[in-house]
Amino acid sequence: MPYDLLIRNGTVVDGTGAAARQSDVAVSAGKIVAIGKIDGSARQTIDAADCVVAPGFIDPHTHYDAQIFWDAAVTPSPWHGVTSVVMGNCGVGIAPCRPADREIAMRDLVNVEAIPFDVLQKGITWEWETFPQFMDAAERHRPAVNLGFLAPLTPFRHYVMGQASMERAATAEETQGIRALLAEAIDAGAFGFSSTVLNQHMGFGGRPLACRNASRAEYIAYANVLKEKNKGAIEVALTRQIAVLEDDQYELLELLVTESRRPVTFIAMFDRDDIPEAVRDTLRKAAPLIARGARPQTSPLPLTREVNMRNPFAFAAFPSWARVFVDQSKSAQAGVYADRAFRDHFREDLKKPMTFGNWSRVRVHEVRSPALKQFEGQSVADIARAQGKDGVDAFLDLTLQDDLEIEFTLSTFNHRVDRMKEILSNRDILIGLGDGGAHVDMLCDSGYPTYLLGTWVREHQALTLEEGVRRLSSDPADFYGIKDRGRLSPGLAADITIFDPHTVGSTNRGERRYDLPGGAKRMVMPSRGILYTIVNGACVFADGTLTGAQAGQVLRS
Repeated sequence: MPYDLLIRNGTVVDGTGAAARQSDVAVSAGKIVAIGKIDGSARQTIDAADCVVAPGFIDPHTHYDAQIFWDAAVTPSPWHGVTSVVMGNCGVGIAPCRPADREIAMRDLVNVEAIPFDVLQKGITWEWETFPQFMDAAERHRPAVNLGFLAPLTPFRHYVMGQASMERAATAEETQGIRALLAEAIDAGAFGFSSTVLNQHMGFGGRPLACRNASRAEYIAYANVLKEKNKGAIEVALTRQIAVLEDDQYELLELLVTESRRPVTFIAMFDRDDIPEAVRDTLRKAAPLIARGARPQTSPLPLTREVNMRNPFAFAAFPSWARVFVDQSKSAQAGVYADRAFRDHFREDLKKPMTFGNWSRVRVHEVRSPALKQFEGQSVADIARAQGKDGVDAFLDLTLQDDLEIEFTLSTFNHRVDRMKEILSNRDILIGLGDGGAHVDMLCDSGYPTYLLGTWVREHQALTLEEGVRRLSSDPADFYGIKDRGRLSPGLAADITIFDPHTVGSTNRGERRYDLPGGAKRMVMPSRGILYTIVNGACVFADGTLTGAQAGQVLRS
């Protein structure tokens, strides 16, 4: 019998960290059946000479929860060799959800993940109420890549508590109800649960996202679910100041590690030059917990995003900006931006930077008013200097002058090459934070696998090729307990990426497309050098084009 697929003459990097070797790879019935010198015929043969044959990459941090219902290809992930994604991060999601509460769930996604409401309203199919039904609905839509799910605490708390979930901790009885739903989700195959304590994670009505009100007693109950079932992991958005682990956050991390006895990943470990030792200090402080299974998570990308002043998520971490998200009509936001008290509060916030503190890193990207075109490409710092203003006034005055239509770019973290080499070479740190499906109008970081391979493996040699592939494949697979993927070995699922090591890469900036439901804008990151993305033995991306194959599965723990 011929093989379904035979990949010949490739350099196999198997995802374990073992040395690359010249081998063929044979696939039948969606599984790898042989690796080595292989004779025989196949229904499809790929000549991978001069190319790397690697396990399909696994993205541990996405927010595709809504997108999978209008984009079966789950783009742009397969463009970058990603064959499996884990969604439901940061405590926000759309299941479980009663029909009467759908707007609240969507507004949470608008505020936390910056996905336009109209897009969600047009694109989400709402075929479920419970979390297991949500997973089954995802399977029916036949995705192009494999889908893994975390159970995000916000919709679970809201399902049991209603709008009180946005105001207070759960009672003992409510906690038991939430715990039972969480156990049901884990039994259905969720890979754990997620939460957040970040100030910028504001939900419906500008109130704190519901999981931010969870008590320590709640967290003990939910973590114990994983301990009892002996599977799953926890993801938590933990550092209110990026990369700075404060004492109360350390205490929560310790509680989650201790009570779950399962792996816990926390974000965000970005290098920041305004607090130069933040990452080193946090790693030293967290060392006892890292030794017990805590995994800081980072992105290999220099973080640059577009800032839309109608949905200015980039500033949501600052307490002063909470007002901007309460009433998101243009007139209300303009009133806040003009208010002297707001500006003064923002100035005070900038003395303790949450996301940035340097106006030279904020540039005018695009304006609507012809009278303001002269400012495009200039930094706010330069404009402020020329106008005799401080950065806050220059920034907000321009916003008002362009009727809030102005767009800025904000360049924040991960710019120091030496420190990024240090972070990426640390095997305790989980590489991810691509945020696929989120913040679609301002950035696209989900192409980080090709950026890692091109910039940090090939150009800067911060990692060997074998280690770079391992960090993108078996490392996240092992963290979440995805047992049949992340490595190339006979008997495992045939999730395979074939790339040219001499050209693989991507830029750290996305490009605009207008392909969301209703023709709305999103940023996407194209790839270079990915020749084939193969999911369960079927090519879903080949020679720069999606094939239309929908070979993905819902992965279950």
